[in-house]
Amino acid sequence: MTEPVRVRILGVGMGPQHVTPEVAAALRGADYVLAADKGADSGDDGLLALRRDIVHAYPGPDGPADIVTVPDPERNRSAGLSTAGYEDAVADWHAARAQRYAEVLRERGGTAAFLVWGDPSLYDSTIRVVERIRELGVPLEFDVLPGISAPQLLAARHRIVLHEVGRPVHVTTGRRLQEAVAAGLDNIVAMLNPPPERLDLTGLDDWMLWWGANLGASGERLVAGRLGDVLGAVVDARAAAKSEAGWVMDAFLVRRR
Repeated sequence: MTEPVRVRILGVGMGPQHVTPEVAAALRGADYVLAADKGADSGDDGLLALRRDIVHAYPGPDGPADIVTVPDPERNRSAGLSTAGYEDAVADWHAARAQRYAEVLRERGGTAAFLVWGDPSLYDSTIRVVERIRELGVPLEFDVLPGISAPQLLAARHRIVLHEVGRPVHVTTGRRLQEAVAAGLDNIVAMLNPPPERLDLTGLDDWMLWWGANLGASGERLVAGRLGDVLGAVVDARAAAKSEAGWVMDAFLVRRR
């Protein structure tokens, strides 16, 4: 491989309907798309199928880009991990991913694309992984094109503004929700959430909740109301979303009343 690999990191929202003209043009010009294969037992086959739908919706002159699947390394997902332990587990996972993607990029060269759910700037690590690949000695150039993010979809589906007039909104993960509450924040979007039974919602029964799963995709479910009143509905809706789509990703806004 003599020429640098060109890598396009493309935000695709949650399906072909969210792809911007800019991202569509980049996808049509890609030689192949790199995608993690998490195995049939992971429940993520539906996400791989959704990536295929996106690629086939925007074919290049010679047809849709090839999808090159790379077995995804295992990650420590133990429920009891501390924050530091979780961050170490993710760092190890990213390093292993970079090694596997580097092998493909060295072999194939050309123009490769990564399709990122939502937007690459928000709770996604593709940019970090690609930077690690370059540190491994793979000559590459990369750019990033934005997509529609989960908080945008959440607000649109519930027909709300994410913050009150002149007020901030804090974006975090479900794992760190209570840290935000303890810091006095009272208008919080949470992403990368575990199932509700593993979320610490202590003290939030009287807060307002706007919740959504698989936003803009198969299995979409929405729940809104006083958290203490609707939590059971969230549990049921999340299970239904996963049953319908074979996978589930959810996000929510909580606000002190």
